[in-house]
Amino acid sequence: MGPRRFWTGAVCAAALLAGCDGASGGGSARQALEERRAALQEAIAGNPQAIAERIELARVAFRLGDGVAAEAAVKAAIAAGGKEDALRPLLARAYAMQGENARALETLDSGPIIPEMIGEAAWVAGNVHLANGDLAAARDAYDRAVQDLPRVSMLWVDVARFRDASADALGARDAVDYAIELDEANSAALALKANLVRTQAGLTASLQWYDAALAADPDNAGALIDRAATLGDLGRYRDMLASLRHAATLVPGDPRLYYLQATLAARAGNYRLARSLLQRTRGEMDDVPGFMLLSAIVELELGGEAVAATWADRLLAEQPGNLTARRILAVSDWADGDADAAAEALAPIVARADADSWSLALAARVAAERGRTAESADYLARAASLTRGDAVPFAADNDYGLLSMAADAAPLDPSVAIPAIAADIASGNSAGAIARATRLRDANRGVAEAHILLGDAAFAGGRYDLAVQSYRAARDLDGGERTTLRLANALYRAGDAAGSGAAIMALRDSQPSSIAADRLAGALAMDIEHWDQAIAHFERVRQRIGNRDAVVLRELAKAYAAKGDRDRALALIDRAYRLEPLNAEIMTLYAGLLDGRDRQAAEDLREKAEQIGR
Repeated sequence: MGPRRFWTGAVCAAALLAGCDGASGGGSARQALEERRAALQEAIAGNPQAIAERIELARVAFRLGDGVAAEAAVKAAIAAGGKEDALRPLLARAYAMQGENARALETLDSGPIIPEMIGEAAWVAGNVHLANGDLAAARDAYDRAVQDLPRVSMLWVDVARFRDASADALGARDAVDYAIELDEANSAALALKANLVRTQAGLTASLQWYDAALAADPDNAGALIDRAATLGDLGRYRDMLASLRHAATLVPGDPRLYYLQATLAARAGNYRLARSLLQRTRGEMDDVPGFMLLSAIVELELGGEAVAATWADRLLAEQPGNLTARRILAVSDWADGDADAAAEALAPIVARADADSWSLALAARVAAERGRTAESADYLARAASLTRGDAVPFAADNDYGLLSMAADAAPLDPSVAIPAIAADIASGNSAGAIARATRLRDANRGVAEAHILLGDAAFAGGRYDLAVQSYRAARDLDGGERTTLRLANALYRAGDAAGSGAAIMALRDSQPSSIAADRLAGALAMDIEHWDQAIAHFERVRQRIGNRDAVVLRELAKAYAAKGDRDRALALIDRAYRLEPLNAEIMTLYAGLLDGRDRQAAEDLREKAEQIGR
C-alpha cells in the first residue's frame, strides 16, 4: 500500500474515533447513516482492496451502535492491507462495544500503535477501565487521551461520564459543557447534560435538555428512555409511554424498557403485569438497585414473601443503609412467620432517633410475638408519641482510636476519613470532625458528598452558619433530597424559617415525586392554615405510600375538618387511630369529630386520652 493510501486510512481512522459512540445531525440522521452504510457496502463489493471505505464503514457501524459490524469492517480493512498499528484501537473499540472488555485491552496491548493513534487508544482504554470500575486507570487513560485529542466532542462526553462516576459533579458539568461547545448538535452530550441537570436542578429543568438531545437525533434511544423515566417521575404517564414506544422501535430488547413499564404498572397497582414485565428483562438488570427494590415490592404485594425477602436481602448487600429495603425485608420475614429475622431487619431502623411510627409499630408486634412484652410496650410508646426519640449513644472503645489514627495517616482517603468523621461526631468531638471534613472538602470541591460531610459535622457541633454554607454548596452540585432537606433543617435551626420553607418548596418544584418534600410542604401549609395546599401535598404522599402513616392521616383529617368536610375527616382519623390507638392527640381529634354523632364514643376517647396523658 502506498503512502497516500496509508495516510488516507489513518485520517479516516482519526475521523472515525472523533465521531463514534453518538450520532449527531437532524431528524433523518439514522436513515442517512443506514443509506451511507449501504453505499459503502456496494463500493466495497466492487473493490475488494478498498481500505478507506472499510474504515468509514466501521465508522458508520460505531455511530449506529453496531459493534459486530464494526469489528468485521476493521478486520476486513486489515486483511485488505491496512496497517494493524493504525487500526488496532478501532478493533479494540469494536470489542469494547460488544462488552468484551478484556479482549479490548488485550488488543491494545498486542502490538505497537502509531503515534497518531495513541490518543484514540487511550480513549478506548479509558472507556474500558470505566466500564470495569477501575477509576484510577480510567483517569490516567483519559488524561492521555485529551492531551492528544483536546477538541473532540465525544471524548469530552466520556470524560464527563467518568467524572460523574467519580462523584465529581462540577467536573462532569464542565466537561459536558465543553463537549457541547465543541459540537452543539452532539446528541449524546446533550442527553448527558440532561442527566446531570436532573441531579442538579431537578426533573422539570432536565426536560429541555432531553428535548434538545432528541432534536439533534430523534433516534437517540438512551435519551428517549431517560426522558421517559423523568416523565414518569413527573406523573406524565402518557408522554412517558410515547417515549418508550419510540425507544422500543430502536432497541426492542432493551431491558430498561420493561423495567420502566413495570414501574408504571406497579404505580397503577397492576402488580401481576409488573411482575411479567420484570421477568422479561431476563436477569439483565438484576444488579440494578432500583430493579431490586421494585422486584421486592411487587413480590410482596403478590404474596411472595420469601421472594420479596430475597430481593430485599440482595439490595441490602449493596446498600446497607436502604431503609425501605429493610422495611420490606422485615414485613416479608414477619408475614412468612420468621419473627427473629424480622426483628433483625428492623433493628437498625428502630435504633435511630428518627425511627418512623410504622416501623416502630411493626417492631412492637414482632417483639410481642417473641414474648418480649416490655420491649413491645416501649416500641408502642415511641410509635404513639409520633415524635423523635433520643439518639443512640456512641459506644466509645478502642475502635475510635484506631479510626482516628488511620485518618490522621491518610487525611484525604475517604475510606478512612469518613468513618473517622462519623466517629468524631458520635463521640461529641465536633471540632475534630469539622477539621477532618474541611480537609476533605478542600480537596474535593466538585464532590457534593464532601460538602455534605462538612455540613453534617458543623451541624452536629451547633455551627449552623457553616452547616448552611456547606449544604448550599452541596445543593449547587446535587439538588436532590439528601442536600436540600439538610439545608432546610440547618436554615430552620439557624433561625431562618422563611429560608427553610423556600428550600423545601424549591425541592417540591424541582422534584415533584419527592415524598419528603410533599410532607414538609404540607406541614408548612398547615402552619399557615392554607388547607387546600396542605391537602394537596398530603394526598400526594398518601397516594404514594398508602394509608400506613398516622401523621399524614392525622394532618389530612385536620385539614378536611377545617374545611368543613367532617365525613372525610372522620374516615381519615379512624384509619390513623387504627394505626396508633395509643396516641392521645389522635384520640382527642377523633373525639372532637365524633361530637354530635356518637357522644358516648367521643367521651370514651377523651377519657382514654386523659389517662394516657397522666
